[in-house]
Amino acid sequence: METVTLGPAGTYSHRAATAVADGDISFAESVRGIVDAVAEGRADRGVVPIENSIEGSVTETLDAVADTELAVVREVVTPIRHALLARESSFDVVASHSQALAQCREYLDERRPEATRKSVASTARGVELAREDSSVAAIAHPDNADDDLRVLAEGVQDRTSNATRFFVVAPASERSEAGGKSSFVVYPNANYPGLLLELLEPFADRDINLSRVESRPSGERLGDYVFHIDVAGGLYEQRTKEAVADLEAIASEGWVRRLGSYDTEHVA
Repeated sequence: METVTLGPAGTYSHRAATAVADGDISFAESVRGIVDAVAEGRADRGVVPIENSIEGSVTETLDAVADTELAVVREVVTPIRHALLARESSFDVVASHSQALAQCREYLDERRPEATRKSVASTARGVELAREDSSVAAIAHPDNADDDLRVLAEGVQDRTSNATRFFVVAPASERSEAGGKSSFVVYPNANYPGLLLELLEPFADRDINLSRVESRPSGERLGDYVFHIDVAGGLYEQRTKEAVADLEAIASEGWVRRLGSYDTEHVA
């Protein structure tokens, strides 16, 4: 079974994929590339970051799953432990994924304020740049160190509780109703006072906990939004089925996409 995730090798996405993949792992340069590979049948599974405990949701992933017919079949939560890696102790640039740079903002402001911060496609891409150029340091997992690249500091993230959720996505045909959590994308195609409350009430009325609610621009017009909703309930449950039926009635001018139900796995 082919699994695709953010590359090159050594990213946190790669580490998460390694924990769940049943077969070969290949790499894409973007979340969109991962989602397209699964949707078009070029990969069986994709592993994409969805939310970080410091920086919040990964908007590229939210937009990709809203635009594409896919299933979420699993959720993986992994701790994030950043290190500062470089060939030399003196450098001019710190390169990493924008989320990683943001997760280490306080450390960089205090310890390396003179260094320019360069956002690249992934933490592993930053590691590649640091290996190639002694004036560049990377922020990535310390396991990326080798004979050429050494760890200058470990635990440089601003919060010790730093963790990231990853979705394991599959073709839409593999969508399941079994699992302890469910995710939906809702486009009500409407805007009036109390709309969001109406969308959420079907879950509250049935004592279903909402674990995440996020809005993203629909791209149709200014002030028009798509809502991402995660709930602590499986679609196999009668209460969840009833809540979703009410949700679909409220959003009848738009649509509701059921990403599916799944379980959560915590991996080191």
